[in-house]
Parts: sequence; C-alpha cells; structure tokens
Amino acid sequence: MSTPDLLAAWHDHLALARRRSPHTVRAYGTAAVRLLAALPQPQSWASLAALDVGDVRRQLAARRADGIGNVSAARELSALKAFLAFARAQAGGAAAPPPRLRGPRVKKGLPRPITPDDAVNLAAMVADEGSQPWIGARDRAVLLLLYGAGLRIAEALSLTAAALPLGETLIVTGKGGRQRVVPILPIVKAAVEEYARQVPWPLERTGPLFRGAKGGALAQGMIQRAVARARIVLGLPPTATPHALRHSFATHLLGAGADLRSLQELLGHASLSSTQIYTKVDAATLLDVYRSAHPRA
Repeated sequence: MSTPDLLAAWHDHLALARRRSPHTVRAYGTAAVRLLAALPQPQSWASLAALDVGDVRRQLAARRADGIGNVSAARELSALKAFLAFARAQAGGAAAPPPRLRGPRVKKGLPRPITPDDAVNLAAMVADEGSQPWIGARDRAVLLLLYGAGLRIAEALSLTAAALPLGETLIVTGKGGRQRVVPILPIVKAAVEEYARQVPWPLERTGPLFRGAKGGALAQGMIQRAVARARIVLGLPPTATPHALRHSFATHLLGAGADLRSLQELLGHASLSSTQIYTKVDAATLLDVYRSAHPRA
C-alpha cells in the first residue's frame, strides 16, 4: 500500500467513520504525514502496527527538537497513538501491543469570559466595521449565535440554509456527530434573519447559511480577524476571541443558576467533566469581584 493510500484511509476514518472536526482531521493527518516521512519506505499497515514505544518516543523527540511545547507534544502523542491503533486494526490486530507512553503534563487554563455588555458591544462593533453592510450583518449574526446559543464557531459555520426560518430552538450537530437542541433568543433570531435578508447570494437549503464575500462557505479566519479588529477598537484583551463568547455563554448561565447537567446538554459536552470547568470560572469571577470590592482584600 502506498503512503498516499495509507493517509487517505486514515483521513477517511477520521472524517467519515469517526466524524472528527476538520481541525482534528487536519492535525491528526499532519502527524501521520510526519511519522511516515521519518520511517523507512515503503510502509504498510503491518509495519506500522509493529512500531513500539521507542519509535514513538523518537518521533516525539524530533518534534521537541523543532521547538514545540507541552500542548503540541501532547496533541502529537494523541494523534500518533490513534494512528497506530488504526494501523493495528487494519493489520488484523495481531502485531505488537499498543505503545504505552505518557504524555507531558498540560496545565489547563481557565476560559476567560467577557461581560454581557462586552459580548453585545463586540458583535455590534463587528457589524459596524464590516466592509459591506451584509458582511457586517453576517458577522454579527455569527457572534450572537456563539454568545446567545453557546455554539462553537465550527458549528455555527456548518449550518445550512435549511435552518431558516429560525424558530425558538435549533438542532445543532457538534463534535462526534452528536446532535443537541439549543434555544434561540429573539435577538439572535432577528440578527440571523437580517443577515438572510441582506446576503446577495441565494441561500439554498443544502448550501451553507453563512457565505463568504465571493459566495462560498464562510471561513473561520474571517470571523476571527473581524473580532481581532473590533476588540482593539473596544479596548478588549486578546482573550476576547470568538470562542470566548461560548465560554461567556456558559459562565453567565451558570452564574444565573443553571445546573451543570443542563449546561452540559446546551454545550454539547460528551462528559460532565468538560462542563465542570465552568464552576472554576465562576469561582474565579467571584474572587475577582471580591478582591476589587472588599475594603480589606
């Protein structure tokens, strides 16, 4: 089997069988490319299945020599383990046992939410700064979906025009192909409808809801750059990113009394442990308020 065939099978497994996000497919695919390039050619599923801990450790050492940090090294190890597990399955599972190698410790930082006013102002500024009125309306609609409904940016941009007209709820397909129902606030519904009214491209039911300037599917980078420009004007910190709006959605709901199980469903987390980080965020917010307001703090 040729290297392109191996990589194509790995890509299809991630994208179609596992339904991983485009970002994960790209990252895991690139890790496989690097591994195959470092090994003697030609390769087969059987030869890949025979790789051991030493082979994986050497590959990680080479990446460390490139200057990657703990987070990138941990992601690389995860990708390599998954790729070799797939190779063993393709080879019939009769080869060497899976490499056991512990990744570097990665300190989990807390999400940095922004205030409700800042979230709304950010969406408004992005609208004002749009190169055309419909582009400003589009970017505002996307950001309000992130803050108002807790969508990931990839989830918002994967919506098709079949979502129109929006009702009180929206079915969203998230990571791993898991679907969830999220409520749609009137302000979010109005923003999406205003964009749909202005967009110069026909919105076909099976086509993307959010369009780029040339009519194709909108790329995440366009929203990220629009937010980066707007936060400078508003004096917001670099942590005020599109994804921070989703963090803010979760933090503000938790602060208002939402229970963790309900929040887990709204965010589309596979496990409650992913949602529990927001209890730490809320506690951190309370400490900030305490320290800034208490006369003896």
